[in-house]
Amino acid sequence: MQVGAVFPQLEIGTDPDAIAEYARTVEALGYDHLVIFDHVLGADASRPGGWTGAYDHRSMFHEPFVLYGYMAAVTTRLRLATAVIVLPQRQTALVAKQAAEVDVLTGGRFRLGVGIGWNAVEYEALNESFTNRGRRIEEQIAVMRALWTQEVVDFKGRWHRIDRAGLDPLPVQRPIPIWMGGGWDRQKRALVEPSARRIARIADGWFTHVPANEDSRAVMQAFRRLVEEELQIQGAGVRQRDHEAGQGPASAAHHDMAEVRPIDLPLLARERLQTQERLADLRTQAGNCSPQLNDTTAIAAIGNHLMDASRPQPGMLI
Repeated sequence: MQVGAVFPQLEIGTDPDAIAEYARTVEALGYDHLVIFDHVLGADASRPGGWTGAYDHRSMFHEPFVLYGYMAAVTTRLRLATAVIVLPQRQTALVAKQAAEVDVLTGGRFRLGVGIGWNAVEYEALNESFTNRGRRIEEQIAVMRALWTQEVVDFKGRWHRIDRAGLDPLPVQRPIPIWMGGGWDRQKRALVEPSARRIARIADGWFTHVPANEDSRAVMQAFRRLVEEELQIQGAGVRQRDHEAGQGPASAAHHDMAEVRPIDLPLLARERLQTQERLADLRTQAGNCSPQLNDTTAIAAIGNHLMDASRPQPGMLI
């Protein structure tokens, strides 16, 4: 298990020295990775129609790619991940370029988490469609993977046309791991099947808010069922392509068809308890850091961790 920290977007402020010290401290305390969430614009509640979203124009959000370019220079081991970039409101090739640059600057320590978002005001301001974001993200991921693995790309899709062009420099990881958020309804405590099926089909991993307890066992079983169904569909497609090419059955699995390791939820719950005990020790150590990092909200953000059941591998969904 790897334990990560969540960057305190709303609380950390704008002092670049404090941001650098925070990143170095997270790394020194032994955390495996640091994740950051994303919004470009916040809506004003006084706008016509009002606003009831979780964030508004007064909510601070550092730009993830620029921030990680900065952190790449002040860390050496800490892996950096977005959880998540709202991909359909951004230009696909530009995101691919930015992600590749962060991966180069970190020496291959970057993981790109993406999601479809919920803020229609933000989509409108960025001149992108809110209503088709779920369909577009699938093509966006295909485009980015092509750009990360090919020197010259010739791609023609429903929303994208790349006429023999490519990125330089290419990323260290080819392709960069793509994890996806969403797929879980906190209120109903249930999978959102269209989103969960999309994650099972095309993602390398799942950023989920499903709690690690017995109540969620059925949720994880349902998700594993979706993964297995998608693996079977993809396997049939590979076999059909090989047959048409005269190659016979596929001898190796496609990177999206790797075996998904079951999650032992009782074990994960015990490990969470052990991790919480370890975090108590880490907070004690953090008390010896600068006053800025000893602030209650900053230390709480360090403790608001993500627990990966395993180090991300292509095709593994956890």
